[in-house]
Amino acid sequence: MAPGVENEDYPDEVEARLLNEEYKIWKKNTPFLYDLVVTHALEWPSLTVEWLPIKEEHAEAGYSKQQLILGTHTSEGEQNYLMRAEVQLPLEDSETDNRGYNDDSGEVGGFGATNGRVQVIQQINHQGEVNRARACPQNHFLVATKTVSADVYVFDYSKHQSKPPSDGQCRPDIRLTGHKNEGYGLSWSGQKEGYLLSGSDDAQICVWDIQGLPDGASELAALQTYKGHVGVVEDVAWHPHDANIFGSVGDDKKLILWDTRKPMDDAINMQVEAHTAEVNCLSFNPFNEHIVATGSADKTVALWDIRNMGRHLHVFDNHKEEIFQVSWSPKHETILASSGADRRLMMWDLSKIGDEQSPEDVEDGPPELLFIHGGHTAKISDFAFNPSDDWVLASVAEDNILQIWQMAGNIWGE
Repeated sequence: MAPGVENEDYPDEVEARLLNEEYKIWKKNTPFLYDLVVTHALEWPSLTVEWLPIKEEHAEAGYSKQQLILGTHTSEGEQNYLMRAEVQLPLEDSETDNRGYNDDSGEVGGFGATNGRVQVIQQINHQGEVNRARACPQNHFLVATKTVSADVYVFDYSKHQSKPPSDGQCRPDIRLTGHKNEGYGLSWSGQKEGYLLSGSDDAQICVWDIQGLPDGASELAALQTYKGHVGVVEDVAWHPHDANIFGSVGDDKKLILWDTRKPMDDAINMQVEAHTAEVNCLSFNPFNEHIVATGSADKTVALWDIRNMGRHLHVFDNHKEEIFQVSWSPKHETILASSGADRRLMMWDLSKIGDEQSPEDVEDGPPELLFIHGGHTAKISDFAFNPSDDWVLASVAEDNILQIWQMAGNIWGE
């Protein structure tokens, strides 16, 4: 450093030091905050993460084997992959479950060899980075991906080798056409098998029925294309109970609900300017058919009742930066999580909205803020609740880190 030059001229160094200090404090506190933390450095960052509904229990050994869908975001022309990873997690009630703090690895829930706990078991060649990957709920072998091209790919991973062909060729089982640009929004219908919804930077929303693929064909045009947003469509989601309804959000700050029974040019059911900045994500509550949450660049999460979207029900306000992902717990009606550019994943409990707080508690955030996961040192790209293990989440960040974690039982059990 040149003499007389203060740190202010090197903001990146100062930021890195602060991050490092923050992370050390977090790591020191993990035994008190978590029942489980697994930290795994991937070779490349993943922009996407999702659990597959696969769980093998090995009771005698005290662990279960589960699987995740991941992608890569490589640089400098390196090959990209859609990936499947196997995760070994301790069984809660196992005798060998030593869920203590492992000083050597800095991991909680350490048992046996720490390096054996996350293992990539399949790589499928992918053209450009995987913006998002989602498995079909009725047939988890089918994984759809949002790509750097306009097309959406569908891979049947049971038909691909565990190691990819060295020619680097991307061979999706189905190419879905209809978009003019790349994007992130992707959602399989839980009600109608094979119905896939996609939103992109071309301001369009496409719907495909992959069961309508003719024999021998590998390309399928969109069944319907919806236009209503002015600008990028950031996210889309099927309604979990009504097979004809889906929602979308975009850079025009809008939340729009659509009805597929109506003509394409008149399919908007309801719309609202949901935030004061771009809306990046939405999630329908899996238990209450009327409730949807949206996350925005205005740093807030908003809660809506779709029967009356005149104004939001509540605003969750504690993030310091743009919010990129929001998702409801698959097990608890009132639990919602959000993550974003502030490197934090926040868990909210709607049942605590309006609870009285002491002055000390007020400083920590609103009463509905249940937990803050602070284990990432870069922007969180995606996260997913584990469908079979309660309160277990996986999250991925831009610094290649995948974390699998479960907050301490005494926090959510209070």
